[in-house]
Amino acid sequence: MSSSQHIESPIETAKEVLNIEGNALLEIADYLDESFSQAVQSILNCQGRTILTGMGKSGHIANKIASTLASTGTPAFFVHPAEAAHGDLGMIVNGDVVIALSNSGESDEILTLIPALKRKGINIIAITGRQESTLAKISDIHIFARINQEACPLGLAPTTSTTVSLAIGDAIAVCLLKARHFTSNDFALSHPAGSLGKSLLIKVEDVMVKEDAMPVVSADATLKDVIIVMTNKGLGLAIIINAEKQVLGIFTDGDLRRLFQNEQEIKNLVIEDIMISSPKTISKDILASEALHLMQEHKIASLLVVNENNQLLGVSTMHQLLSAGII
Repeated sequence: MSSSQHIESPIETAKEVLNIEGNALLEIADYLDESFSQAVQSILNCQGRTILTGMGKSGHIANKIASTLASTGTPAFFVHPAEAAHGDLGMIVNGDVVIALSNSGESDEILTLIPALKRKGINIIAITGRQESTLAKISDIHIFARINQEACPLGLAPTTSTTVSLAIGDAIAVCLLKARHFTSNDFALSHPAGSLGKSLLIKVEDVMVKEDAMPVVSADATLKDVIIVMTNKGLGLAIIINAEKQVLGIFTDGDLRRLFQNEQEIKNLVIEDIMISSPKTISKDILASEALHLMQEHKIASLLVVNENNQLLGVSTMHQLLSAGII
């Protein structure tokens, strides 16, 4: 197509494609049968890994399904069928389960592997668009990825068929996730990098200011002494504690500004008389992301970290959490 040509009604074409693929997903939801449950149970009972394979576009879908399974508690990886036929079949061992994707069910590269896989005692799950295909017949479990039409107007490019296969893979992954009682903490262990992993793994204790870095003063400290501590520590606040390190109150930069605005006599003020006596506190064991949520909810920039006896352990600030990538 030359650069001077135009696509007529791209929005209408897009809607048509999405409707075709969307309807196919709704139809396959009603069409699933006991073979789907058998496939999930087979993977759940598997003592090894779940191996995904497929050629061409089906291979890309299989690769994505393997990634989804691996990140949700089911050890899985993708093996290219052509590479498997030239040595990579050794990556698949007794106790594994193989999920093979082929819309036609006649992919030579996959069919070539089946005898060797069966000799290894591998349970084979096929996802195809043809019930009478060779792959469907020789697999242990067949999931029929039935579609009425491809979204491609030529009926050639895999479109609806790959969408349905991908959705079936997602459905398998979610079923396994639920069966394994997979939690957000489990998910975090597979996603330690980036904001997702940080929000699920990092606790307040990991990022709080503690020990000598904390701006602490006694209840009888003068306002002048408090300002000096606040300036030296650079957190924009001072924490008032007693001899047992129990929190009595807090005094912030905002409190200081409001004090000056009131134009009251401040020369002889003692911090006990002007501190906020009920500061927001948290446990060191809660997630840092939850601490950030509390700060946003209460419109404050810091939380005091205390133990069960209200003894000061640290300070968690908005700046620290954002710097740590808890967003």
